[in-house]
Amino acid sequence: MENGTGNARSSPDQRAATERIDEARASGVRLIESLRRLWDGVVEASEQANIDDEHDPEGATVAFERAQLRDVLKQAHADMDDLDRAAERLRTGDYWVCDICGGPIAVERLAARPTATTCIRCAR
Repeated sequence: MENGTGNARSSPDQRAATERIDEARASGVRLIESLRRLWDGVVEASEQANIDDEHDPEGATVAFERAQLRDVLKQAHADMDDLDRAAERLRTGDYWVCDICGGPIAVERLAARPTATTCIRCAR
């Protein structure tokens, strides 16, 4: 396979990248499922407690927990979207190419951060 700079990418690199993305996706799915269970628990507990978020001291805590879980879930979904884009970039050969300068992204950088779209120099 060739990347956008015309350099052939070895199949071991390709397989390793695919495995990293797949492992990160599986981990993301588990995280989202866990967060949804937590969300359901918080929502159920708040419905049963009949808490008035505005006037009950415990209501602020429940509202904070809901907001925190909502934000973490939102980030987990965004991370999954990034992994989907990384898989597409891998499929097209753009995975190894910096979005900014068009130079190569080091295999080591992609090993540490499979969703990276820039080389180290441009990331700084």
